[in-house]
Amino acid sequence: MDIATVIGLVLCVVLIIGSIFVGGGDIMSFIDIPSLLVVCGGAVAACLIAFPLKSILGGFGVVMKVFLNKVDDVKSIIDQIVALAETARRDGLLALESKMEEVEHPFIKMGVQLAIDGSPPEVIEDLLRTEVDSIATRHSEGKGLMDQAGRFAPAYGMIGTLLGLVMMLSNMSDPSSIGAGMAVALLTTLYGAIVSNCAFIPFAEKLAFYNKRELLSREIIIRGILAIQSGENPRVIQQKLSAFLPPKQRVTEEAA
Repeated sequence: MDIATVIGLVLCVVLIIGSIFVGGGDIMSFIDIPSLLVVCGGAVAACLIAFPLKSILGGFGVVMKVFLNKVDDVKSIIDQIVALAETARRDGLLALESKMEEVEHPFIKMGVQLAIDGSPPEVIEDLLRTEVDSIATRHSEGKGLMDQAGRFAPAYGMIGTLLGLVMMLSNMSDPSSIGAGMAVALLTTLYGAIVSNCAFIPFAEKLAFYNKRELLSREIIIRGILAIQSGENPRVIQQKLSAFLPPKQRVTEEAA
């Protein structure tokens, strides 16, 4: 589980509720079910118009990835590729067949199996990059859903506010109710801003971060597999792939 996402979400809620109490406000005055329905229901309805039903139904899975997604350890991937390169250099590519059970990463396993089968380098690279493009397309669809929901929520918050103002101004017989009516009307704008900036937009940014990290690990694997097939020295492969690591980790690995 991504602890940072959980901490950030909880912190947003605590800060908002805490500011209400510190300011001496009544928490019940910030709760209005019709306003919440306009914002959340309107955002979902707009997403149904903008995206296919299949994408909307997969939205729950997209949200779960924000909390449960596991980021690949780039350093461990490089170490595994270097170990495979050492075996291939010493015993030949066919010797990697006995190492397949030790390979857990499906993308590494796919590339190594293609190399063992004797596929040409251009075929291996084409197949692996096609898989990467497919992954990037799926990720962009999930991020796009969160981005659009983050745009629609504030818009429907404003729509709810305008509806509230129209209903309030249409009944001016009781001036004492104008203040309370204005407060309720503004709640939809508040809900839209909270839902957008505490959930949908941060979720989209976290998905973009995960996408970059996953595509980076896939690029490392592709270059490593092609280097293994071409018979490059494992130390050279390690130096090439270590360029993707931050300087501190790179220095540690070179010292080791």
